[in-house]
Amino acid sequence: MKQAIYRQTRRLAVAVLAALAFGVAWPALAQGASPEGLWRTIDDETGAAKSLVRISREGDALVGAVEQILTPGKENALCEACEGERHGKPVLGMRILWDVVQQGDEYGGGRILDPANGKTYKVKLWLGDDPNTLTVRGYIGLPLLGRSQTWQRVQ
Repeated sequence: MKQAIYRQTRRLAVAVLAALAFGVAWPALAQGASPEGLWRTIDDETGAAKSLVRISREGDALVGAVEQILTPGKENALCEACEGERHGKPVLGMRILWDVVQQGDEYGGGRILDPANGKTYKVKLWLGDDPNTLTVRGYIGLPLLGRSQTWQRVQ
């Protein structure tokens, strides 16, 4: 009995030390430190909730699609500003995030679509100390040349 308690305590101590050594916040470690799940997007200019986006794994990459539009009057919005195959298609159900892969403590290498202007941007994602907040940065060229939004985990 004492040995079992000792082993469990030792495993917990090793996990905590590893988290501290690698700069991972304990809540993020407990959550699995993954952006997979349902997120409420928040407009970085107005602070209003805009939509729910589900981020899921597809092979080695993360993808995200609009699951619900929260802006009154835009529930049936079409991506009129989009080009190509997305032009005139419903924003609801549209994939707006793709090819995002883990890069250390962050996720990047992929693209994000802003349905409001139809443009695609390079993207970086990272979880904060609170695993229920996700910073999403869309940019052109360098991450310094972009804008960030903080999304809130729904589930």
